[in-house]
Amino acid sequence: MKTGFVYILASKRNGTLYIGVTSDLIKRIDEHKRNATDGFTKKYNVHTLVYYEMADDIRGAIEREKQLKKWNRSWKLKLIEKENPQWRDLYTDLFE
Repeated sequence: MKTGFVYILASKRNGTLYIGVTSDLIKRIDEHKRNATDGFTKKYNVHTLVYYEMADDIRGAIEREKQLKKWNRSWKLKLIEKENPQWRDLYTDLFE
């Protein structure tokens, strides 16, 4: 089984949020940043990686994604603020 990731992108602090899941976080975030595919993140300019979690496998990541998508907005904002209070783009951290 591949490791899975669930992630949250933002357009800006407290802006538009996008929740996704992938087995290759660096590749997927790069695709978002380059607008490689048409869709929500391209349309609404949502490219800043503000939160991510790793799961043991892709199924676990998908379950967590479904859970987070059901959360109300204030819970999502609190999750981001707890882990990333400055709303830094965490993408460059993935290369360390």
